[in-house]
Amino acid sequence: MAGPPAPRLGPVTDEQASDREAKARRMKDVIHGYFDACNTGDADAVAEYFAPGAVHYFPPDMYDGPFRGGEAIGAKWSWAVRTLGSHWTVDEIICDPDTDRAVIEWTHEKTKAGVVLRGDEWYHFDPDTGLITEIRAYYASPQAAGLDRLELAGYPYAERGYAASR
Repeated sequence: MAGPPAPRLGPVTDEQASDREAKARRMKDVIHGYFDACNTGDADAVAEYFAPGAVHYFPPDMYDGPFRGGEAIGAKWSWAVRTLGSHWTVDEIICDPDTDRAVIEWTHEKTKAGVVLRGDEWYHFDPDTGLITEIRAYYASPQAAGLDRLELAGYPYAERGYAASR
């Protein structure tokens, strides 16, 4: 499936590194480009938005754990487009260029199943390349019965100093 051309991001420029507004624009462009690539179902186009070693975390019992690497992320979303009729939109976006982080609200429509999911994602970017290094997805849904820990599967909470880590 032909998708959008590969992103022409290149390394972060001196202007983007020193100009908060330019860096925030670049972060938004990367997120919107990633979503556009996801919607085409082109796994290679999706993978272009990720730094080596990137991880996409999800709530427990989703997708057999985190997606690791741009190629895996692209392949999973390509499958979702073909099989579920998935289509995603970015509804809100806030970028913090000082910390190379952004947060978005999104909508995921699974058109073949008539399902709509909504949630938030936290993004971390590589400061040198501007590519995505990490996504943490949170879904708007009720608490799952039987779970005593409602947190992202595989996320290193304790290593990163989060409270209530065991």
